[in-house]
Amino acid sequence: MPSLMDTYSRFQIAFVRGEGSTLWDDSGKSYLDFGSGISVTNLGHCNPAVTEAIRRQAGLLLHTSNLFIVKEQEELADLITENSFPGKVFFCNSGAEANEGAIKLARLYGNVKYSGARYKIISMYNSFHGRTYATLSATGQAKVQKGFTPAAGYNVYVPFNDMEELEKAASLGDTAAVILELFQGEGGVLSADKQYVKRLRDYCTANDIMLIIDEVQTGYGRTGKMFAFEHYGIEPDVMTMAKAMANGLPMGAFLAKDRFARYMTPGTHGSTFGGTPIVCAAAKAVIKEMTRPGFLDKVTEKGNLLASVIKEALGDACEIRGKGLLIGAGTKHDPKVLAEECLKNGLVVITAGNGSVRLYPPLTVSEEEIKDGASRFIKSVKNLEEKTK
Repeated sequence: MPSLMDTYSRFQIAFVRGEGSTLWDDSGKSYLDFGSGISVTNLGHCNPAVTEAIRRQAGLLLHTSNLFIVKEQEELADLITENSFPGKVFFCNSGAEANEGAIKLARLYGNVKYSGARYKIISMYNSFHGRTYATLSATGQAKVQKGFTPAAGYNVYVPFNDMEELEKAASLGDTAAVILELFQGEGGVLSADKQYVKRLRDYCTANDIMLIIDEVQTGYGRTGKMFAFEHYGIEPDVMTMAKAMANGLPMGAFLAKDRFARYMTPGTHGSTFGGTPIVCAAAKAVIKEMTRPGFLDKVTEKGNLLASVIKEALGDACEIRGKGLLIGAGTKHDPKVLAEECLKNGLVVITAGNGSVRLYPPLTVSEEEIKDGASRFIKSVKNLEEKTK
């Protein structure tokens, strides 16, 4: 399109309708959606409970601004803390904004408590934290920073799962925070080691370093827990979230424990559209659906089923990574080529790093749809194997 900036390498398909785990393009062809808009529509397309919440709120009030009390924000913040850990929530519009806010809080903490002596942000190679200037600077991938260097000078990168290198980077006493994805989604769904995470938590506590866990892609049920940190037996100091919060409406947030949140005083941060009544209404409906008894247990069962069907059929030709319905599938094929082959077979998947595609069906996907989607994926991989013989 001549009027759109050429910032996306788009697949040449236009979706016009969705229901549950199915999408339809403008020619009427249907697709099983194993991408969920990059882990956004975690309750499926046009989820009845979310749709009704949006309709109801749209007839009452869309926007007033954060110059006034927004009751829906207060109710949603309570739901988030009740299902994660105590603290204070700031609402914004995206994962990049959530991580940007967390980075600002870390810098504020280092500047106020330590008179500017602590300013460094440590992040991991192969990480992805967003595309604003601060968050691309925290992202440990040269391809994301290309064209925008020099990156912010306070960022330091260390290898993922390497505690010795992290301690070495933090040894000067100038580190304000560590930001970590427990599963590097964009990087190929690589998981953090449990012992590494526990050591990191203990180290940050002992040295008064803020531990920020980026749950933008993992949050809201994707791994079989409401938040991925629950698998590791730790709590972050700050947690960022976004994608799945409102099941398709733009929303982000970061939650900070009280001893850090108190540094965010009036005037230190803000957002015009963060936490409007309509997105909060949708987000409340999302949490209520996901916290129904047994819902998250079924996510784990579904993820195990999807992984086992693919592994049984493809064996060593496909490396399965991840947890729950956060699945990375590594093959010898170019991820974009494999994603295109999947589209030919009526399956939507998402490309990632390390030779992988992501399989992120809605958490509401049925067992029949899982088997169907797995079959289409297997067929796509085998088709490419035939073509490359």
